[in-house]
Amino acid sequence: MGDENQLLYIKRFEKEFAGPYLEVGSKDYGATQVLRSNFSVRDTYIGVDMQDGSGVDVVLDFTQKFEEIDKKLKGIRFGTIFCMSVLEHCEQPFKMAENLTALLKPEGKICISVPFSWKFHGYPSDYWRFTPEGIKKLFPKLVFNRANCLASTSRKLEFYKPDAEVGKIKFSFKTQIKNGHFIRAISVKTFNEVSLIRSFVHPG
Repeated sequence: MGDENQLLYIKRFEKEFAGPYLEVGSKDYGATQVLRSNFSVRDTYIGVDMQDGSGVDVVLDFTQKFEEIDKKLKGIRFGTIFCMSVLEHCEQPFKMAENLTALLKPEGKICISVPFSWKFHGYPSDYWRFTPEGIKKLFPKLVFNRANCLASTSRKLEFYKPDAEVGKIKFSFKTQIKNGHFIRAISVKTFNEVSLIRSFVHPG
């Protein structure tokens, strides 16, 4: 699980999520959010990661053959899959997306957060950045819920509706020019780091 805004997003839409739950990339690295604690202990909740550790119930690589994944997860089909800040670390995101889709129940949902404009961060490696249209290509069998799509920055509670302005860099010249610092006049005011959070529904 990734940052605090992702957890706040899930809390905002929690009534739309139903079990059994699957969390992809569930290992607690110490600075990550503990998503599991927001759900009833009576619900089936399985945390999966490629490495064992706190928060991990099953060690599994989602780019394996589906038969192997299905066997390790005991044939469970999930009402909700959370895949937050994971796809950028996957060498084969299309294969992973295909396998996650196959694990959904009819009418099940997958909640995804991916970076659009974000710093390099390896756990263990960092491969990709995604646009909204790119995510749709990864999950072609699912119906995209546009109403629930948000862009967030690394600032708490800073959410935006994704549009053509997301990720653009704004330039500020006035302060430096006013103070006579023409060389420093081009100071970059970034939109901060931006990730996209969205949910899809399996049409059944």
